[in-house]
Amino acid sequence: MIGSKLKEAIICLKNLRVTLPYPAQPSPPPEGFRGRLEVNIDKCIGCGACVNACPPRLINISDIDTRRIIKFVLGKCAYCARCAEVCPEEAIVMTREFELATEDKGDLNIILELIMAKCGRCSTAFTTRRIIDKLMAKVPKEIGIEPSALDWLNLCPSCRKIREGQKISEGMV
Repeated sequence: MIGSKLKEAIICLKNLRVTLPYPAQPSPPPEGFRGRLEVNIDKCIGCGACVNACPPRLINISDIDTRRIIKFVLGKCAYCARCAEVCPEEAIVMTREFELATEDKGDLNIILELIMAKCGRCSTAFTTRRIIDKLMAKVPKEIGIEPSALDWLNLCPSCRKIREGQKISEGMV
């Protein structure tokens, strides 16, 4: 046991330095390092997949009138990158930035505001406008239908049920 400690001491004395000279000579983090997360507001559709995937629950969504507010409290982040993995639009990315010291905790918050879509029948805000626009653009191309066949996307779930119930009672289905 004393021999192994002596051997370790000799190795350290040969190298003269055991630790990296970090503050004086910072080196970039290795590839794949998960640092501070960034959110691209232009890509985010407000689907909430990140909220469901976040283990420390640092991401919150609240719908207020015609706005969906998504708040990231980075002071709670465990840097697991689950939010970035599940984001269908790749709006969340993990940067290599790790120096997050700040005097104001507000600097560690990211707040996004998205416009909500209103139901074409009852005017209830039910999802983000970006989700509907994305579906209207993508679905007709994917399955080869006319965009007008997707007018039901502009209805809230309750009004969709009513509409489908009316179709069934009229024998249209």
